[in-house]
Amino acid sequence: MKVVLIRVVAAAAVLFAVFIGIGLGLSLAMTATIQNEENYKSFNPALPSKIYAGDGELITEFAADEKRELVALGELPRHLILAVITREDPDFYNHRGFSLRGIARAAYGIITGRNLGGGSTITQQVAGTLYTDRREKTLSRKIRELWWAFQMERRFTKNEILEIYLNYMIMGPGTYGVESASRYYFGHSARDITLAESAVLVVQLSSPARFNPILYPNEAMSRQKDVLDKMVETGYASREEADHSFREYWDNWDSTRVSSSAYFSRQDKAPWFSEYVRRELERLMYGEMDYYRDGYNVQTTLDLRFQDLAESEMAQGIERGNTLYKNSSKSSFARSRNYIPIVNLLTLTFNMEGLYETGKGQGEQRALSRYAKTLNPVVDMASLVFDIPELKSIVNPAYELVRSFEADDTVEGALVVLENDTGYIKAIVGGSKFDERNQLIRATQGKVMPGSAFKPLYYSAAIDSREFTMSTLIYDSPMLFYDANGNPYVPNNYQGTWRGPVLLYEALALSLNIPALKVLDGIGFDAAINRSAALLGITDTEEKNRTFPRVYPMGLGIIAVSPLQMARAFAVFANQGRDVTPMAIKTVENRDGKIIIDNEREIRLAQRQMGSNIQVISPQNAYMMTRLLDKVITAGTLASGSGFGAKLNVKDNRGVSYRIPAGGKTGTTQNWSDAWAVGFTPYYTIAIWFGFDKQGNSLGMNVSGASLAGPIWGNLMHEYNQGLPRRDFPRPPGIVDATVCRSSGLLMTPSCPQGITLSFLAGTVPTEECDQHGPNAINTGPGAPWSPLMMGNRITGELTMPTLPPELMQDLPPQGGRGSDTEPELPSYNPLFD
Repeated sequence: MKVVLIRVVAAAAVLFAVFIGIGLGLSLAMTATIQNEENYKSFNPALPSKIYAGDGELITEFAADEKRELVALGELPRHLILAVITREDPDFYNHRGFSLRGIARAAYGIITGRNLGGGSTITQQVAGTLYTDRREKTLSRKIRELWWAFQMERRFTKNEILEIYLNYMIMGPGTYGVESASRYYFGHSARDITLAESAVLVVQLSSPARFNPILYPNEAMSRQKDVLDKMVETGYASREEADHSFREYWDNWDSTRVSSSAYFSRQDKAPWFSEYVRRELERLMYGEMDYYRDGYNVQTTLDLRFQDLAESEMAQGIERGNTLYKNSSKSSFARSRNYIPIVNLLTLTFNMEGLYETGKGQGEQRALSRYAKTLNPVVDMASLVFDIPELKSIVNPAYELVRSFEADDTVEGALVVLENDTGYIKAIVGGSKFDERNQLIRATQGKVMPGSAFKPLYYSAAIDSREFTMSTLIYDSPMLFYDANGNPYVPNNYQGTWRGPVLLYEALALSLNIPALKVLDGIGFDAAINRSAALLGITDTEEKNRTFPRVYPMGLGIIAVSPLQMARAFAVFANQGRDVTPMAIKTVENRDGKIIIDNEREIRLAQRQMGSNIQVISPQNAYMMTRLLDKVITAGTLASGSGFGAKLNVKDNRGVSYRIPAGGKTGTTQNWSDAWAVGFTPYYTIAIWFGFDKQGNSLGMNVSGASLAGPIWGNLMHEYNQGLPRRDFPRPPGIVDATVCRSSGLLMTPSCPQGITLSFLAGTVPTEECDQHGPNAINTGPGAPWSPLMMGNRITGELTMPTLPPELMQDLPPQGGRGSDTEPELPSYNPLFD
């Protein structure tokens, strides 16, 4: 009841202000002074928004580069004008600048708490845009808007006001007016716009950020239907016309197109980061502010030195990845080149038309590729120089073909650098060269499989289960797993080799698949998924269900996540288990220097409100994960990438050399299609990915996360951590060190040939002495003869190797099972692969 009363009072206040404004406007509009002194040209000048790095250095400017093309009202199709009037102001030609019906509707919406649209007429929208700040939600602003609306109604005809409206209003990223908007969204003039396109275009007038058909097609489609239905209801279009135009529009809609921004000619020191900031501004501003014209100052988290180093390293990595990929493809290309003449010979000799079509298709494909990549740009230029729009029907599909070829055959890469303490994004590389055709920010938008880089996320849950420790003994041997539906899954290690008994820390360091799935089986899917989702920052139940299939290949990283999500997960390990919220924008100031968006303050406030929930994992668990992942660098798949520790030798702020602590993991997915390296120091976390935009291709058997991404990770960590105060991962209470036998994982005895000191959660230290060495030893450890079927009562999870059905014995895959992670598993002294 109280809420309804407040809404009634608010609505009454709005109506009172409106009627005062109407009376004031009518009286002032008749004065000679206003008639003589009115000035319709005194607008706020457009100013570019400036984007600054963390140290205050200018990165770039977002400026409106005249993406506005004037068009006369008489040149526009009738259905476009009717669509605008239907959507924005049905009584436009009947009122005198304001609409009592619209005001009453808006007031009723306030009372009922429903979104029934605004009460402003087209005239009021133009007046408010030209002469007031429509972001100001005050009664005085509304009165000024009404006053100027009366002046415009007195000075201009209805058609003149409508023409101003259609040429002035923002309708997309840096796009003003229906002509430039039509060319931006549909690729042609507003003079040729269809009925369905008109409906899409007028929807942009209310919120081009929310209803952009390129970014948000479903939302745009819903609003488009509403406009078309209303036009049918008012008799402005027939049902047949509306339905036909609607179907034609979506049948030809390009789902692969990216919403390009209008600033490719500007100077930009970090184009990938700037594009990410631009999209974040759209999200934070809700489409109510125009960063192309309003002159904002945006303070960001970027470190330009970090960015320059990252771009240089990634450019070399992408070039190397493409070289390795092409070299691995030469043999198959040569076979194809030799095969085609044989096909043609068989065709002529035996009249095999089917084979002829195969050989013919190969030649046509090469010719089509040559045209698309070489001749098509010339045709495109000719269409512009000689004004032959018909050529566009040839040019545009060819460009799509080029993009398809490049997505299939070009190795791309992505990188993101996070500061662990703050969540600051210090650098972003979204791919190769940023341009109008390459705007997919793979570091934040890419959803790719992380492979074995995913394993630490559920190993964290295993440590918390207290059933697993760094010294848990696990047999790396053939194993058959059944999912919830009873379907068998037979994973494999690289080249079908097995290591026998290994300790848990070794299994993770060497990226062994069978032990990883035994860990997953031991803790269960619920624990693994919940912990992984928490670390990745996935809170939505539907997204969690989509991301994590409850099948065993999930444990080998057969899921879809972004490099930013992986960086966040590993940064939580390095940040003592506390929440890390990635951010690129700190604050946004208006042209007067007033902070209008304090993004960092809001993030910090939200984190304080989390209370104890700010601990994604406990400090003890985080510390244990830093110890586990340190082993990956010292004796695992990141050893070579770190220069066997040499790249982690840095100088502190006093110029003294020391080895900075670090941890990380590599990943290589099935068929060698994705290569990862993710790791951290106490200061920074870096996630690096290489692969293809389209799944199904292979980087080559000699390319892995350890060999391609690992060295770049090491190079950047060496540079980024120079000159900083010494820092280690804080050791919380509740951690105990113990020396165990490297073979059994049990407490070391004088008879054990080699021991190792590992960390444990308090209460999980082994209590038994080694049973593999000495006079009473059970000869089952590494170095002793062993069988893949040997199962002792200390083996993790009490797993028993079942007898495989005959049909499965026949169908065992030679390299990895269905969806398996085929990461090379090599001895620890040669950890070039993961």
